[in-house]
Formats: sequence, structure tokens, C-alpha cells
Amino acid sequence: MTVQVKELTAALRAEVAKAIVGQDDVVEQTLIALLAGGHVMLEGVPGLGKTLLVRALAHSLALSFQRIQFTPDLMPADVTGSLVFDQRDASFRVKYGPVFANLVLADEVNRTPPKTQAALLEAMEEQQVTIDGRPYPLPQPFMVVATQNPIEYEGTYPLPEAQLDRFMLKVQVAYPALDEEEALLARYCAGFQPKSLTEAGLAPAASAEQIAAARQEVRSVIVAPEARNYITRLVRQTRDWPSLRLGASPRAAVSILACSQALAAMRGRTFIVPDDVQAVAAPCLRHRVILRPEMELEGMQPDDAVRQVLGAVPVHVG
Repeated sequence: MTVQVKELTAALRAEVAKAIVGQDDVVEQTLIALLAGGHVMLEGVPGLGKTLLVRALAHSLALSFQRIQFTPDLMPADVTGSLVFDQRDASFRVKYGPVFANLVLADEVNRTPPKTQAALLEAMEEQQVTIDGRPYPLPQPFMVVATQNPIEYEGTYPLPEAQLDRFMLKVQVAYPALDEEEALLARYCAGFQPKSLTEAGLAPAASAEQIAAARQEVRSVIVAPEARNYITRLVRQTRDWPSLRLGASPRAAVSILACSQALAAMRGRTFIVPDDVQAVAAPCLRHRVILRPEMELEGMQPDDAVRQVLGAVPVHVG
């Protein structure tokens, strides 16, 4: 089964746009992760539509969907599942947790303690969970989209670097533009209700089989040796950059490559170009690099360092 990735993602964008006004970059980057087989962290202040975006994407895909509201009292078994005793036949059976879905929304993931956050690690990396010593494979395709608030730290548990590294992309959700916010109000005046996306006209535009086929198409996108060299030099440069205390890992290089392939396919090309690499560099790297403390005190952001690295690394080796 073959699919035209450009047409497929255009159809998904059209469905999501029935619920989400604007946020084109956020939607694009989420679709990139979906096609590249990765996971996404959405970061933004409350009220920007992060949860609605994931729900709209779920409605646009003929995939199973579960939302997990992370709270301080959430236990690992509440995420992965557990063994329960069945009195009818005096045996134990597996009660599958909400992580057993194609698309999992981990809402406010930083509000739960590290022990419960770690329950997602195996699922995200190994595509399986272990219950009472036995591994159970997760449905395919499998994708986690987590959300967190960047400004409210009371009662939160920051994700460790090891878990952040499992997210292929960290997407920053910003305030909408003036015309987008006016269009949002107009949509509500016309009767839009986010609680009922079916009534809003959202319908599945892609099946699990189509997503699997699209991922195969993405993996076939040509990556020339020069492109691989460019990605490698970018990632290695972050490890020696003066404003960074910690540079990006080899996993970051793999993420940039996979996301560049997905973006190229979404743009209708069978090969990647430097523009693809540069477009995905910040969302792939911003959560994988750590600024030096003095740079943070000066107000520098990880994206600033990534832009500096992009400007310093030539596309062609001279």
C-alpha cells in the first residue's frame, strides 16, 4: 500500500483546522512526529488549545485514543495497567491501562511524580510495557503527545533529561495572532463547541494502515551523504558551543534526520534539502541542550543557541 504523504497530511490539516484556528507550525510539527514515528511535547500556557489540538488530531485519524490526566496521586499502574484477580475462575487477568492506544495524550505530564513519569519511558522507547514481569506490545502505530505548562512550577515535577530525550520534538505553543484570535471568537459565536468535535464536522482522514504506509514512504526519502554530514556537524557543534553546558546526543541527530525526511515528504519531495534540516533543528534540539547558568541569567533561550549554531555551521564543507 502506497500513499501520497503530501495529500494525506493536507487532508489531516483540513480536518484539524475545523477545530483549531491558526497554530499552523504546531500542527505541522505534530504531523512530522506522527510520520517520523516519534513523540511530541507541547509546551504552552493554559488556554492555547493544546489538548483540543490533540483531540482534533485523534478525531482526524481512525485510531484508538486515550487521554491520561497526570496528577500528583497518579500511580504507574494507572498508566500501564495491572493484574487483577477474577473471582469467577480464580485466576489473574491483565487489566490494560490507558497507554494501550494508538494515540495517547499525557496531559500536564509534569504534574505527576518521577515514578509515574517513568512508566511512560518503556512505552515510548520500546513500544511495550511490562506488567508483572511480562512484556505486552502496544498497538501500532503508537504515539505519545504530552503537554506541560512552562510558567507554573508549584506542585510540578520537571521531567529528567533522560525522559525529555525520548520526545522527538518539543513544540512551543504561542499566543495566536490578532486575526486568528478574532476568527476564534467568530467561530464560537457561530456555535462551535469543543466538547463535541463530531458535531463540528471532524471525520477520520487516515487509517492505521495509511499511517503505516506513509511512514514507509517517509523512510524512503533520500538522504544524500552531504545531508548526513550537515546534520552530524550541526549536532557535534552543539557539544562545543560556548553558551551550552550540554550538547545534543546522537539520538538528536537521528531525530533531525527522521523529521527532515518527514518534512520533505510533506512538501512533496523525495529527498531532503538543508531547509528541511534547519526547519526541524530547533524543535528537535531545544529540549536536548542545556544552557550554561550565566547564559540563562542573561535571558538566553535554547532556541537562541540553536540559531547561533545553525548560523555557524556551513551547509557545504568548504
